[in-house]
Amino acid sequence: MISKFISLEWKQFFRSASFGKSLALKILMGFFALYFIVTFLALGVGLYPGLKKAFPDQDPFIIVNQVIFYWVLMELLIRFFFQKLPVMSVKPLLTLPVKRNTVVNYVLGKSTLAFINFLPLFATIPFSIVLMSKGYSKSMVLTWLVAMVLISLISNFLNFIIESISSETELSYLPIIVVAGGLFALNYFEILDISGLLSASILAIANNPIYLLILVAILGVCYWFNFKILRQKLYLDHSLKTKIKEVNASNLGWTKNFGDIAPFMQLDLRLIWRNKRPKSSVFILVIGLLYGLFFYPNPQFQDSPMIFGFVGIFVTGIFLINFGQFIPAWDSGYYKMLMSQNIKYEQYLKSKYTLMILSVIIMFVLSIPYVYFGWKILAAHFAAAIYNIGVNSYVIMLGGSFNRKKIDLNQRAAFNYQGTGAVQWIIGIPLMILPAAIFGLTSFFINFQVGLFALAFLGLLGIVFHQKLMKLITQKYLDSKYKMIDAFSQDS
Repeated sequence: MISKFISLEWKQFFRSASFGKSLALKILMGFFALYFIVTFLALGVGLYPGLKKAFPDQDPFIIVNQVIFYWVLMELLIRFFFQKLPVMSVKPLLTLPVKRNTVVNYVLGKSTLAFINFLPLFATIPFSIVLMSKGYSKSMVLTWLVAMVLISLISNFLNFIIESISSETELSYLPIIVVAGGLFALNYFEILDISGLLSASILAIANNPIYLLILVAILGVCYWFNFKILRQKLYLDHSLKTKIKEVNASNLGWTKNFGDIAPFMQLDLRLIWRNKRPKSSVFILVIGLLYGLFFYPNPQFQDSPMIFGFVGIFVTGIFLINFGQFIPAWDSGYYKMLMSQNIKYEQYLKSKYTLMILSVIIMFVLSIPYVYFGWKILAAHFAAAIYNIGVNSYVIMLGGSFNRKKIDLNQRAAFNYQGTGAVQWIIGIPLMILPAAIFGLTSFFINFQVGLFALAFLGLLGIVFHQKLMKLITQKYLDSKYKMIDAFSQDS
């Protein structure tokens, strides 16, 4: 049965409409994986001599065990934001004589093959070999290595438990922040010496292999808990169960001032407010607004015009970038129905454009207090806002015509890459790097005022040719209409 599951997923991957983009993205991720493998190998080989040189009077093996607590915390955070439970289309299987336990065990077993579970081995195995070459007991080192593997697997399943809890909360990243921050605070303020206890426990396990059974038992409990959670969700009618809650219907009458695009704007605003994933676009506005505080108070960035341009584009265009990159995938769940209605595609796109432009204007107004750090910053934000309106808005909408990945609106928002394809990575170059480079180079070789003029001029040029650009973009969406319908109808 497991071999059949693998065969089905293999066929689903190669027959998907997004196969080309998925393959390109996987190749790119492969290069990143290779980089991390080499980095961890270097860490494993150089860790012992490096620690011996830095702390000649201490045992490097003891030092490594003392920082495992921080390693585990960092691993949990990385897993939560970047690791997802493997996806498998199970609905077609639920009507067949396939045991649910087999399906759940396959999904959980598949999660242990994630790259992040193997990555620590590229550091721990070389480090273990170096330890044995330095005269450490082979049985102790091998037991320690097995313990590290078990701890990594426990983190793997513990992450999915935290994810299942966080999916019930509005701020999906809150549970992991509370857990990791609470443990770090307890250890940092010496309320509870967690790092010392964990270090002593691992050393005890290394000297007494029988204690490995404790880690095996903890791993078994975590696996059973995940099995129970997934088993309860493995029913055809699970997705039909909805929570009954009071709906706060906001008055969106002010949108009528925008004429024939008002109905589409109302739909977008309700979609943003009522669903977990798009609602993150609103919460991220706060992060974008405060982004400049990482740079402007720092004296080393005061003479860097490129930073002013980059931050200005990011601050005023945070919603445009975060929301616009998934047009029209936000509507992928009902895109087929939407396209069957007697509506003008130009009105549909114009409502998205208007929403993004309003966000740019609002973010510029809210960023005016940055004038405290100098008039140059406010001027840079103004030029960047015009550029976002006249250039980036069209760039991101044009990029949306290549979107072929469906989005689940109810998934957690933080570091969620579901629905992300090669388009979202490539489009970052013209969105962020190009305007920062234009502004930085013209400011460096000529002067700051010319840099402002260059950004603002390009933005104004786009505004002047708005009608022609919108017609070209609309035609591109119409040409891709049926390809999008086909792609959004697929689960992969």
